Amino acid sequence: MFDRRALEDAAETVYRALGPTPQYRWPLLAERCGAEVWVKHENHTPVGAFKVRGGLVFMAGLARRGGSSQGLVTATRGNHGQSLAFAGRHHGIPVTIVVPHGNSREKNAAMRALGAELVEAGRDFDAARETAERLAAERGLTLAPSFHPDLVRGVATYARELFAAVPDLDAVYAPIGLGSGICGLIGVRDLLGLRTEIVGVVAARAPCYARSLEAGRPVATDRADTIADGMAVRVPDPEALTVMRRGLARVVTVEEEEIAAAMRHYWTDTHNLAEGAGAAPLAALLRERERMRGRRVALVLSGGNVDLALFARLLGQS
Repeated sequence: MFDRRALEDAAETVYRALGPTPQYRWPLLAERCGAEVWVKHENHTPVGAFKVRGGLVFMAGLARRGGSSQGLVTATRGNHGQSLAFAGRHHGIPVTIVVPHGNSREKNAAMRALGAELVEAGRDFDAARETAERLAAERGLTLAPSFHPDLVRGVATYARELFAAVPDLDAVYAPIGLGSGICGLIGVRDLLGLRTEIVGVVAARAPCYARSLEAGRPVATDRADTIADGMAVRVPDPEALTVMRRGLARVVTVEEEEIAAAMRHYWTDTHNLAEGAGAAPLAALLRERERMRGRRVALVLSGGNVDLALFARLLGQS
């Protein structure tokens, strides 16, 4: 996917706009999970999610190539859109973002606040992606995919930080959305020659990657309806699937109730707000508590962008 020079170039691009995020060891999480638990806090970026790293690298490459005179368009449930809106403002490139109907109101507001034009279309992410493709053709816009080598290199910088700060990790649990984050994690692990297991996490109500990995080929689903909207994908990316097949130790599928409980645990144990996708790795570790007992484990808290009304409802279920 990338070599060391490409990774360092991506890091230089990212760090011109933001600093590294922390990774903390939380005692209450250790007690809960029966392991030494480190959390990579990608909820601490300027847009509250890891995606901003990829947006900065993708937009810098686009600006260098001069392929953005009319602006660009993308589809998102929120964090990818915020990343491109943030990076577009940084580079002076107009950004149009397509979200599905019923998308997070607070993520929508954040994207508009970053200067993006927001278009609502379709019932889910994959339907919104079809609208983005149509708008690109109609308006002469550059179509920004959700999985691209520059996006992967950008988000891989979080893995670069994590592995440098916490050596000898036995495993890292990370959510699977369309795949950029976990593919970047696999790429850095392999570049460094580490033996750390990478464990992918999917929602039971958005299982396309779990089914695809089991089948050995892309398998789409009819629905992807989960509180973990960053993982709500129906159609897997073939390139991402190839990387995962080669680099994942396994995939853990978690239920909605487990994701909600993990969101509450992050709040009580670390005082951090975790969106569904960000909390899913903790849910997976708790499911594998006996398997990972006494080991050194990292969790990727990929984002903290959750609507207040949803979070308040989930808190009330404790």
